[in-house]
Amino acid sequence: MNQKTLWKLSYGMYVVCSLDGEKLNGQIANTVFQITSEPPIIAVSINKQNLTHEFIEKSKVFSVSLLSVDADMKLIGHFGFKSGKDFNKFEDMNYKQGSTGAPLVMENTIGYLECEVIDSLDVGTHTLFIGKVVDADILSDAEPMTYAYYHKIKGGKAPKTAPTYISEETKNIHQEDKMKKYRCTVCGYIYDPEKGDPDSGIEPGTPFEKIPDDWVCPICGVSKTNFEEI
Repeated sequence: MNQKTLWKLSYGMYVVCSLDGEKLNGQIANTVFQITSEPPIIAVSINKQNLTHEFIEKSKVFSVSLLSVDADMKLIGHFGFKSGKDFNKFEDMNYKQGSTGAPLVMENTIGYLECEVIDSLDVGTHTLFIGKVVDADILSDAEPMTYAYYHKIKGGKAPKTAPTYISEETKNIHQEDKMKKYRCTVCGYIYDPEKGDPDSGIEPGTPFEKIPDDWVCPICGVSKTNFEEI
């Protein structure tokens, strides 16, 4: 089976959030989709290992913040490659709590949806939470970030808990680039010299060896020493 066919499915980039009492948490998700319009119902796929999954099960509510193409990799890494079990993701974050109490990310967000869980489906490693939309608003006319944009333009990778994750063994990737690429051994982010890291001030065409020593992975924040040559 050619699993690369699954890459042709379209996705977006979202921050899905929930709460447990006064505790707040959120994570990056790409599998969010509309099921019906009357009443408006959507579904989101969340890995059972994630803290957000636990919070949604307890509170029966969740929010979806729709990221714009302007969202930088640090924001995505903050919610996508770090665990809320280790620290408060909303400390020093621009957010507000909506009508359900679930937090709404207000940075680089074009809009949000607030949902009450009306059903769920166990799909093995993930749970598909089905939610009735109880509130929604548009915050910006900026373009939404697609999953394809995240991969091709931002150079982002899927964490192992993502529903779209495919292991390196099944990818069969061949690299034939003139300048060598380097992979973060922590989160899998690949530094591509042709693209650079504009969000961190690294211009396109900058070889990895020329990056300042204090540069850190734009996704998970580890140092340059944690990268390996591909």
